[in-house]
Order: sequence, then structure tokens, then C-alpha cells
Amino acid sequence: MSKQTKIIGIKLENLLFHPENPNKMSKTNFAKLKLHIKESHNYEPIIVRKHPAREGFFEILNGHHRCEALKQLGESSADCVVWNVNDDEARILLTTLNRLGGKDELKMKMQIIKKLSQKYNAKDLSRLLPDAKATIEKLKNITKSMADFKVNRKAFLNSLVFFLDDEQLKIVQSAIDKAMPAKGTKAEKSAAALTLIANAWTSKK
Repeated sequence: MSKQTKIIGIKLENLLFHPENPNKMSKTNFAKLKLHIKESHNYEPIIVRKHPAREGFFEILNGHHRCEALKQLGESSADCVVWNVNDDEARILLTTLNRLGGKDELKMKMQIIKKLSQKYNAKDLSRLLPDAKATIEKLKNITKSMADFKVNRKAFLNSLVFFLDDEQLKIVQSAIDKAMPAKGTKAEKSAAALTLIANAWTSKK
């Protein structure tokens, strides 16, 4: 797998989506991505390879949503990096580049939110960041001293990803709905419900 790191401009009409791309973005997050590009004019270069079957065209490996956002914003070209990869390497990249990621260290995330809050209110930040307004408000208003977060015991905002078939999803969703608290965002209530269910199961052991 050889890679070219030089950023080049490629016409959007010559960028084709990889037909096997498994990554999908919610309408809310896509709107935030589009707004970010519109207001800042900045985005990560799109990673592509020369199209294996169409001369003069390129196939997107990472950046499908950025490409679509640029199209909707009326742009004619995109900043790209061309990687020389075969079909199998392309498939590996499709399932890693679009999925691998870290998680936010709570202390650092709080500091960023507090600094941004000096200029933006929570509603404006929720339009620009992946976080919901309620989450931003909570992070902004945490009063715990930064010294309380030990370097060797970092607190993280954790995500939990797993896959269910239709029957499993029906069962899990039913359990979450029954344990769902009344207050909070949908994500916060789901997290609280799962924690309650897990605690109930653990207490039986």
C-alpha cells in the first residue's frame, strides 16, 4: 500500500462514492458538518484512490460525507489525497478509517467547552459540535476542580457500540423503554436506563 501525501484539488464530478462504503451519518451530524465547512471553509482532505475501472475518475475511501456536503454547498472541487491501494486494501480502509476513533478525555473536553462558552452559547455550540445542547450545558457547568482529575485515572466520555439483529433489538429496546427515566436527552435517558438494567443484573449475582 503506497500513499501520496500531497494534497491536490479534484473536481467533485470526478469523485465517485465507493459502492461498499458502510459508514452512514445521521442527518443532524451531516447538517453540522455542512455548517462547519460553510462557515470555516476548512475540512480534512478526502482520501481517494484512482478508480479501478473508470479512467480519470477517483473512488472515495474516506470522506463521502464531506464530498456530499461540498456538493450541496455548490463547490466545484475538493482537497484530496490519493492513495495507491488495491481492492482488498480499499475495503480494509473503508471499515477502519470511517470507524476507528478515540474518545474524549473529560477534563480536556470540559476545558474546551468552557473556553468556547465565553464566545458561544450552548445552543450555538450544539449546531457546531457533535454534542447536544443539554450535554454542553452540563460540561460547561461542572464545578469539580481540575485537580480532582488524576493524571493516572483519567475520566472519559465513553461510547458503547454493539450490533443487534432485529429480534435482539426489539428485546433490548423494550427493556430500555421500561427503565427510561423521565428527564434528560434521549441519549442520556438511554444511558441511564442501560446502567439501571446492568446494576439490577449485577445485584442478582
